[in-house]
Amino acid sequence: MTSKERIDFALSISTDTKLFEMGPGAYRKAPAVFREYFPGKTALIIADVHTWPALGERVYDLMLSEGVPTLKFIIMEEEFHAEWKYVEMVDAQLDANPGAVLVSVGSGVINDLCKLSSHHHGQSYLTLPTAASVDGYSSFGASITYQGAKQTFSCPAPVAILADIDVIAAAPKEMTAAGYADLAAKVPAGGEWMVADFVGKAPLHHDAWHVLQDYLDDFLSNPEGVAAGDPTAIADVFEGLTLSGIAMQAARSSRPASCCDHLFSHILDMTEHRYKGKLQSHGFQVAIGTLTMCAVFDELFKLDLSGIDVDACVAAWPTLEQEQARALELFKDFPAPRLGYDEITKKYDGPDVIREQLTKLKAEWPELKARLQGQVYSFSKMQQLFKAAGAPYDPSQIGLSRERLRDMFPLVQLMRFRFNLLDLGKRGGFYDAIVDPLFAKGGAFEI
Repeated sequence: MTSKERIDFALSISTDTKLFEMGPGAYRKAPAVFREYFPGKTALIIADVHTWPALGERVYDLMLSEGVPTLKFIIMEEEFHAEWKYVEMVDAQLDANPGAVLVSVGSGVINDLCKLSSHHHGQSYLTLPTAASVDGYSSFGASITYQGAKQTFSCPAPVAILADIDVIAAAPKEMTAAGYADLAAKVPAGGEWMVADFVGKAPLHHDAWHVLQDYLDDFLSNPEGVAAGDPTAIADVFEGLTLSGIAMQAARSSRPASCCDHLFSHILDMTEHRYKGKLQSHGFQVAIGTLTMCAVFDELFKLDLSGIDVDACVAAWPTLEQEQARALELFKDFPAPRLGYDEITKKYDGPDVIREQLTKLKAEWPELKARLQGQVYSFSKMQQLFKAAGAPYDPSQIGLSRERLRDMFPLVQLMRFRFNLLDLGKRGGFYDAIVDPLFAKGGAFEI
């Protein structure tokens, strides 16, 4: 299938995005596209100190030259995450300019701020990405830190995306490497979705699965080209990221794009993790979460789960009150101390459900294992891809100690209601068997 055919199919299943154009000089279509979707409106360009010179100023001048009433607002901070205070900042700009529609010119953070703020004002927006750094440009929902917790707020994706590949390919290489890692996260995330589907917790959505997963191997196949700044390789990554976002639109959830791999990153965001004084990018943090989950799957595949003692597992299963108490203890010093309590309350299942899930797992393990092995890359393979692409391939490269990575696992398992592989490990009594070896002698992250 050609790129155009893939994009046409994606747009046919998208719920919010009606136009996705990618190519050299795509930004020049901004005035015409804005007029088409927002006739008679004023464009309000949102950029930051990096994306304004990269593209924002050109878009601003072009809009004015073609007669589109245009305003601008530039966030004057060198580095920042998607936090609520910035959403309020963008909200204030729309409040002060009734009738204006946002034009996001930037990377993932700017886009998420514009997405949620537009939703607050009951309208859509136009986005012009400046880097192949995240899949959030086209996704349903915005990932924002609110009251100490990283949360995904439900809000529609942009109506139109204009991706100028010359601009995107000229972005700093580390941003493209971050996008490559964010795209690669769909490999283990897909495996965890398969697990959740298997136990009846999250059915696979046909279109959301196939719009990206059918082509994911191809999009990840040229990490050397990504590192070299090759526009064709970077266009593949950007297309993959965009299709990932559209998969989230179709599913009305981020389930097609993330699971535990992203939760490691969320913890680092919420605790304001820095390395050499700098916040680390979403994609670089996700790279470590992705590698970690590939290593966990490696350990899973060493087990023979057809021998699970279902009766013993059910007898050992804690009550909801015990799990709530465990969560409160684990999260007591966390920026959002009730997060684990609230999430485990949502996803807790009683003994009868556990018995049903484990009985099925025991009976069908060989088939499930084969399917998962066809989906998830080994730790070694993923690490080699990240090395070639210029993405982090060891936690030390983002200033994360292996000890802290190990200690994050209990939080990751509990911090979101989404069913994950660690949940299955807890239910089947093999959690320690898939986590501890990562940090033992000879493990992926030997301590």
